[in-house]
Amino acid sequence: QVELVESGGGLAKPGGSLRLSCTAPGFTLDYYPIGWFRQAPGKEREGVSCIRSSDSTTYYADSVKGRFTISRDSAKNTVYLQMNGLKPEDTAVYYCVTDCTYRLNWWRYMGQGTQVTVSS
Repeated sequence: QVELVESGGGLAKPGGSLRLSCTAPGFTLDYYPIGWFRQAPGKEREGVSCIRSSDSTTYYADSVKGRFTISRDSAKNTVYLQMNGLKPEDTAVYYCVTDCTYRLNWWRYMGQGTQVTVSS
């Protein structure tokens, strides 16, 4: 079992920014594809982004492309999701996952999530 710990959620205004962080005590994130999913109230969980382990190729859902950026900091064993140009429809609980794929429809382990609320 892998423990993934998300942080950085909160309240942002439309057009604002937040940066989510994902770390995993005792588990080296560099060795695995790591991604982000989100779930809004009353909606299905959806894949947002994934970063490969081999070459750090990144993948994004169409809904966030050009606004969100996923990245790794190996020294800190942390994966980030920089979210710019936030919209009310980005409001959701965001989950860090392992073993995501380019299809953004699968994961192996998932964290507890961090709430992101976009509202004026």
